[in-house]
Order: sequence, then structure tokens, then C-alpha cells
Amino acid sequence: MTASPAPADEAAWLLALERAADDGTLPDLDPVAPDTLDRALRSLADRRRAGAVPLLTRLAAEAPAKQHRKAARRALYRLEQAGVAVPPPPPATPRRPVIAREPERATRAWVSGVDGTGSRGVWVLLEGGLGGGLALASMIVSDEAGILDAAGGPTTRKRLETEVAELARAPGLPWVETTPGHVARLVAEALEAHARAGTAPPADVERWRPMLAGQADDAVPAEAEADPALVDRSAELLERPELAGWFVDPGLVHEDAVQLLGARESRLVLSEQVKAEREAAIVDAVIERLFDEPGRQRWAGRLVETGRVLRLAGRPDPVPLMEATAAALRDAGRPARAIPFVRALASRGLELAAEVALGRARLAEVSRAPRSRRPA
Repeated sequence: MTASPAPADEAAWLLALERAADDGTLPDLDPVAPDTLDRALRSLADRRRAGAVPLLTRLAAEAPAKQHRKAARRALYRLEQAGVAVPPPPPATPRRPVIAREPERATRAWVSGVDGTGSRGVWVLLEGGLGGGLALASMIVSDEAGILDAAGGPTTRKRLETEVAELARAPGLPWVETTPGHVARLVAEALEAHARAGTAPPADVERWRPMLAGQADDAVPAEAEADPALVDRSAELLERPELAGWFVDPGLVHEDAVQLLGARESRLVLSEQVKAEREAAIVDAVIERLFDEPGRQRWAGRLVETGRVLRLAGRPDPVPLMEATAAALRDAGRPARAIPFVRALASRGLELAAEVALGRARLAEVSRAPRSRRPA
């Protein structure tokens, strides 16, 4: 292959253009400086006149660089102004048909732990679609109220990795990467909650529903046995920082808390045993009311999901205790009041309700009612 002339060697480039005009080839113009090419093309047009038109026309249409095509069009214009017949430019090439891209699909996903209201954050990375880019869908799902909040928009891999790293460092509930199928199942369950309640999810969810449909997995941990030794220790779970916000909603046990305060402040001389029995009876009544079959299943699901997150986060130690407690909750033949974890949930909620009744706390600050916010 003949070496290209130096970028600024006008005479050599003119010679290269002369050869190209003779043999009908296109010269490699990559090294040439734009002003050098402009002068060389002007000289070629002056020398060859109409004989330069075929080469200039091809360069104007096919030269790879924009500045080279412009230089060729200028040379053609000068020839036309000098009276040389120049054919009109060919019609614009029709646009290529749009090539169908792969359907938008969920490719990565993240979940947070479960907070005391039964809510958690979920993220889904979507790829493909007409734009062919990346989009991040973010939702807050509740096991009671469905999807509380939803937002989403385009992202980049760099921005995504930065945000995921920030989640991992943030205080509060752990965030872990999971499977898109896991998140699809959580979203499907949240949509079922909307259907039961007759409520509608946020509008953005409808756009993402097709990408998640059919992806829900059944990869839930196998149901453990309710090992009696572990169930007896189940109240210890509420000492875990991940479960710090777990207790029955104080707003649902206000009257029970007033009764509890009354029993404690009674002027009657009662033995400690009688006082303890009265308090136990109040706790039993709360459990009977709030831990029906759906309530037991809901709290069991929270334990299983929290165990899954802790395993993914590399903190598996409390998981066997969580799974055994969940099995006890799902055992319809075991009274809920006989599960220490349940009694601890009820007692903690009653104590906070008593603080509200005494004016030492605000109900809004301790409420366990699901609300639209990032779990923390």
C-alpha cells in the first residue's frame, strides 16, 4: 500500500487526487489537513474542470469525515459557478428501518430489610426497550397496604453503582442485592394486597408490571421446624438492631394501655403475683385480637424475609431463630400467646402506647401504620 502524503503536503495530495480521478478509486484522506485538502481540490478542479466532477461527487457523498465532504462540495460549487455542468446530488438515503430491540426486562434487583410497619424498599434495574438504555425502578412495598410509593427514571451503570454503594454504607436497615424474581414476587404480593383492599397502586407501577410479570420466583426458604428450644428464646430477636422498630402498633392498643396503667396505679393493695396476672391478661387480650391467622402469617413472613436479607448480607447467626419462630407462628395449633416473640411484640407496643397516654411520646412518632417513606 502506498503511504499517504504528509498532512500539509499540498502537491503530494494533488497528485494522489489526480491518480484517484484516473483510476476511479477514493483516496484515504484521513491524514490530510482540511485547508490542505481544500487547496488541493481547488487545484484539481482548475486543472480537470469537468473531468474532476466524478471524483468530487463521490467525495462529497462518501468521504468518511464531514470536513472532507464539505471541501468536495465547495469545489463542486466553484465548478458550477464557472459554468461546468455538475449533476444534482443524489436523493437522501432513506432512513434505515428501526430495528426492534429486545423487550425491556428486569436484570438486577435490591431489597432492604423489613421495618416495623412491614414496609421495605425495593429497586429493579430495567434494560432494553425502545431506548435501549438503563432505567431504575424504586418502590416501597408494604405487606399490609401494598405499594406505598414508586418512582423511576433513566440511569447509567456508573450512577447506579454509586447509589448502590451509598445504600450499603447507609445506617439503618441493610440493603442487599437479590434476584429480579424475588422482587417480582414481593411486588406481586403487594398488588394482591391492593386487590384485597380495593385500592390502586401508584401509576408508575403499571408501566413496570409487564417487565415483572412471570418473573416471580418461589425461592423462599424451606419452612423450618418450630424447635421448642429456639422458640423459647424467640423474644431475644427483638434485641437485634434490625428489629428495633418491631412492635404492635400503639395506636391499636391505646385502651389496653390505659387499662395497664390503671392496673399498675391501683390503690388497692395487691400482691405482685396478682398485678402480674392482670398485666398478663391484658397482653393476652391484645394478642388474641391482633394475632389472628392473617396477623400470624404476616409476622411470620416478616421474619422469613428478614432472615433472607441477613443471609445475603453475611449475617446468618440469627436466621435459625427467626425461621423457627416463623414456623411457630404458622402452626395454627400453637396458641400465639405461648410464643415469647409474640408476647414481646405486644408488650413493647403496650409500653409505647402507655407513654403516649402519659404525654411522654407522640403517637405519630411511634405509629406502626404503613406510610409512604423509605424504610430506615
